[in-house]
Amino acid sequence: MEFGDGSEDLAFRLEVRGWLAEHVARARARARDGDRRGWERVLGAAGWVGLGWGEEGYGNRRVGIGRQVVWAEEYARSGAPARSGHIGEKLLAPTLIAHGSAEQKARFLPPIASGDELWCQGYSEPGAGSDLAGIRTEAVLDAGTYRISGQKIWTSLAHEADWCFVLARTEEGSRRHRGLSFLLVPMDQPGRIDVRPIRQMTGTSEFNEVFFDGAHARAEHVVGGAGNGWQVAMSLLGFERGVSTLAQQIGFAQELSRVVETAVATGAVDDPVVRDLLVRQWAELRTMRWNALRTLGSAADRGAPSVAKLLWGRWHQRLGELAMRVRGADAAVGPTDWTPEAPYELDALQHLFLFSRADTIYGGSDEIQRTIIAERVLGLPREAKG
Repeated sequence: MEFGDGSEDLAFRLEVRGWLAEHVARARARARDGDRRGWERVLGAAGWVGLGWGEEGYGNRRVGIGRQVVWAEEYARSGAPARSGHIGEKLLAPTLIAHGSAEQKARFLPPIASGDELWCQGYSEPGAGSDLAGIRTEAVLDAGTYRISGQKIWTSLAHEADWCFVLARTEEGSRRHRGLSFLLVPMDQPGRIDVRPIRQMTGTSEFNEVFFDGAHARAEHVVGGAGNGWQVAMSLLGFERGVSTLAQQIGFAQELSRVVETAVATGAVDDPVVRDLLVRQWAELRTMRWNALRTLGSAADRGAPSVAKLLWGRWHQRLGELAMRVRGADAAVGPTDWTPEAPYELDALQHLFLFSRADTIYGGSDEIQRTIIAERVLGLPREAKG
């Protein structure tokens, strides 16, 4: 049985499935043409953006947690393009609802709901990745405007974004968690903001370096008040939990199916060790699903996000390794001829293997997740930091 299969939820699932079946083919065509923003506007116009916000007047449907899961699962199953607006919808919007002023919500929530404004996240820096308290980007207040100087890295979709929420140090001489502010910064500032794509092992460039050289942010665009950025930033990191995890697992299941099909086609499934590994991946994926359902919508279990990240990060890496194992020597050969002058191409399983190498690093490394569980859940002594 699928999640949310009561009669009303089943009717909603069928509505979602029918709408996606009607629109996904055109969405894929838009994505191939490089127009992912157009798809965000289609979603916004139909009211599919911001399902879980719980705020009125911003163009979004108000549905419960069960229907949010239904939408996320059906979206993943449909093969619709990867979202460009998820950072604004899933991260910034809940943060504004929890910590933003009425004016900030009125200004920024409607264009997120309509798909007209895209966001990126300015957290990690070269010296402050998983340990965000080491941030060095500075913002100095000058006549009602903050002037921002510093560098962010691994900034997803910065090359497409209209705005960036930036964690910066606004109190001179402050250290660690103190003196940080959560700033909303427009990206269209030539000469003040420089976005440089980072080419990855996969040959693609979803991530970027972002350099701020006196970039402007208005004082009224500080969320939660100046100096309270750490609390706001930590609140934001807690918003992605059960719903997004369950949808992610639909994609994992599709990848696992491709690996199993490949193992059958190549004969690798005849190896009892490979069969054991395939069964283990299937069983662990089911375990992750039940764990996500157990913690769905609950804020009481402070360690749940870290446990989930530890589970899926290593699981996905092992799946990538298994994908190469069942391919045998063919795993080293791309789908097209490669030359030094042209970018190389990867098939889906090769992309899975290479991209998943970063799963235990981004979004908080495994070491950081274990530290969070040790200190905040188990109450073990805190690690000394400079």
